Amino acid sequence: MDGLKALLPNYANKIKCICIDPPYNTGNVAWIYNDSIDSPLMKSWFKSNVNSRDLNRHDKWACMMYPRLKLLHELLVDDGIIFISIDDNEIATLRHLMNEIFNEKNFVAQLTVIMNYKGNNDEFGFSGTHEYALVYAKNKDKCHVNEFEAGDEITEWKKDEIGLYKKGANLVATGEDGQREKRPNLYFPLYVSKNNKISTEKLNSNDIEVLPITNGVQMRWRWNKSKFNNESHNLIIIRTRDKISIYKKQRPTLGDLPSKKPKTIFYRPEYSSGNGTNLLKAIFGKKVFQNPKPIELIKDFIKIGTGPNDIILDSFAGSGTTAHAVLELNKEYNGNRKFILIEDQPFVDRITAERIRRVIKGIPSSSLKTLKNGLGGTFTYCTLGNSITVEEILSGKNLPSYSSLRSYIIHTITGTSLNEKFNVKKNWSIYETPLDVIFLIYEKDIDFMRSDSSSLNDNLSKIMYRYCKSKNKKGIVFASNTTLSAKILSSRLLTFNQIPFNIRGLH
Repeated sequence: MDGLKALLPNYANKIKCICIDPPYNTGNVAWIYNDSIDSPLMKSWFKSNVNSRDLNRHDKWACMMYPRLKLLHELLVDDGIIFISIDDNEIATLRHLMNEIFNEKNFVAQLTVIMNYKGNNDEFGFSGTHEYALVYAKNKDKCHVNEFEAGDEITEWKKDEIGLYKKGANLVATGEDGQREKRPNLYFPLYVSKNNKISTEKLNSNDIEVLPITNGVQMRWRWNKSKFNNESHNLIIIRTRDKISIYKKQRPTLGDLPSKKPKTIFYRPEYSSGNGTNLLKAIFGKKVFQNPKPIELIKDFIKIGTGPNDIILDSFAGSGTTAHAVLELNKEYNGNRKFILIEDQPFVDRITAERIRRVIKGIPSSSLKTLKNGLGGTFTYCTLGNSITVEEILSGKNLPSYSSLRSYIIHTITGTSLNEKFNVKKNWSIYETPLDVIFLIYEKDIDFMRSDSSSLNDNLSKIMYRYCKSKNKKGIVFASNTTLSAKILSSRLLTFNQIPFNIRGLH
């Protein structure tokens, strides 16, 4: 979670698409995201949302997810979108959390993602085939969901009064088993009318008789008379100069549903969970990660949710599939998407970062072209420094340096890098933006912070007022306390923000 906080100064309201695959909370004892539930934020949330004081595993999962989702919401741009992979264990909890944080009106879809079309027979009662992806917009009124490209698999389909179809099999059987003597009851004439209606009886003198004969050999029909009569709407008649051919209309099944607009049943054979494992094996030569996400699934999320120059964030980076997906899309479409990954587990350098290094540079021994030649691109691998927290400032433990706190505050307000031009006074400094003047009264000394010297007093406020007036700007003052009323501060063009409580939230 500290990684998300560290992004806020530079990336609040800048991320276009978030793809995360959080822990599914299957009941495993080893729970690596065991966040504290004693913070005021979490106590407030539990007071209004959790009835029992005895927290079960679902409550603990909510404790882990709630503050992270709050931060992710802050990071998304106004027209941004988030995809969260999840399964039955916590889909209900997640919907509740997302409705509260993102607002129910910004719900986009609950995708059923087919990960194992054959099914998992180890599950009770039913053979499990799917997981979910929950999709929310930051602001649904501004969000745009892209359509898929119109490839051959879409354009070859036509539409009738029932729905989509394309030309299927010829209804004259083939091969040795298709000969008349094998099933003589399926050898009979069909009658085709002038307007291409088919019947097993001649209804008009102009009807043309059609028999299942191929190259002079008597064959049989694939359908019986009853099926021809009852499903004439599922037939395609093709006339040539000297022949009439009859085909069935092939209706789309789950696996080949044609559409440019994404459907809530999300299925392609490439989404199989085994594909993610196989790709990772191809990169490392062995199995190094449990249940990595298939890259084609994440690529489709990114295609739907972003343009060629957007930023994608994955705060549960795992094996690095999201970064790999971004790099592949950039290579395939000459794009310039950027990725940010966050992962706090020990394998991050050995697996997550190493995967990205290898797919960028290429793996000469690989039989896969994309791995062999490499995808190109670059990335920066960073580790977190010391955090700046309310608790540490209040207690005096691990107080940040003056420059660190000043940088964090100015990043939070401006969202830009500092030019390091400060007007420095004793215990305080001035930094100017195009609209404001930022003042910070602080020392890395708990005794100073608890003394009157760290307060915004009458004399200091007058100095700041004269400076702001000369610049025709308003002032934002960060200090531990103030002795002045809001009315006086307003008359002096100043807004007071108490350290450490009001450091965030001004970007």
